[in-house]
Amino acid sequence: MLLARASPSFLPSTSSSPTPSTPTLPPCASFGRNQRSGGVGLTAASQHCAVRRPVMAAAAAGAVPAAKLEDAEALIDSVETFIFDCDGVIWKGDKLIDGVPETLDLLRSKGKRLVFVTNNSTKSRKQYGKKFESLGLSVNEEEIFASSFAAAAYLESIDFPKDKKVYVIGEEGILIELELAGFQHLGGPTDGDKKIELKPGFYMEHDKDVGAVVVGFDRYFNYYKVQYGTLCIRENPGCLFLATNRDAVTHLTDAQEWAGGGSMVGAVLGSTKQEPLVVGKPSTFMMDYLAKKFGITTSQICMVGDRLDTDILFGQNGGCKTLLVLSGVTSVETLQSPNNTIQPDFYTNQISDFLTLKAATV
Repeated sequence: MLLARASPSFLPSTSSSPTPSTPTLPPCASFGRNQRSGGVGLTAASQHCAVRRPVMAAAAAGAVPAAKLEDAEALIDSVETFIFDCDGVIWKGDKLIDGVPETLDLLRSKGKRLVFVTNNSTKSRKQYGKKFESLGLSVNEEEIFASSFAAAAYLESIDFPKDKKVYVIGEEGILIELELAGFQHLGGPTDGDKKIELKPGFYMEHDKDVGAVVVGFDRYFNYYKVQYGTLCIRENPGCLFLATNRDAVTHLTDAQEWAGGGSMVGAVLGSTKQEPLVVGKPSTFMMDYLAKKFGITTSQICMVGDRLDTDILFGQNGGCKTLLVLSGVTSVETLQSPNNTIQPDFYTNQISDFLTLKAATV
């Protein structure tokens, strides 16, 4: 069971689906050590631990019910940095959630660092910067961390050989970040139109130089990609299986929930019988990266998100304060259900409550 506010037991990531068994990690020494440009980086050993430690295990009696946020001023003053999820917190689909610009302005005026972390891998950081701009938000590219970027950063952190290739089941964001990091890649949207003609004796070839398969959300997902990725993982010695996230659902539009990246990851997991290394939330890889990059003490961070099993668990595993907003996928009924064992420190309706709750406590 997943429980909040307990010392983490570093177990495999199971953010959106049950894990039948604990996989064997590739040896840390196999890729050596590297650092991300700008002096930011972690050892390969710590990266494997970061990717593999998002599940907290504790006794059921240890869960403490979340408190409704009443004093926003006190929470704001207690931390230096706010990390925001995007889908369901800042926007839904392409629609900005009410009060977001004013809330971000308030926090910046109080000297708070703002960071935006998304499991959506369809865009690169630069592309997300353009989305923020299109919604009227001024956000620096350095403040944005997408799981597409995390996939490339992880491969850099383990010194993934540049003569190896990465097969991508996903969209343009992953391809762009891999290119920026100098990695060879194949697959992606161009494989979306490929079909397999299952006739007698058909044998599907695959590139023996593929050393990693990265799976993210993919609107062009098909059987060809599943088979190609499966062959690489099963037949290429040491081939890594990376997942940008295992989110069950996502917000492609503001009208309804849509099947998330976890459905694509689940298909490859099913055919390979191998658990992926998850680089997005709730894995702490991005949290460790951010803490290192900005020199932040995680106890001085508040993670704000709309998902219990990714955003809130991500913050808890990193040792942060956590705030659940009900503007996305989680309802107050789900939060308070006896079956829910992930409890944030606080919950509120949406981040613009910072404005009204601040006024009420002055």
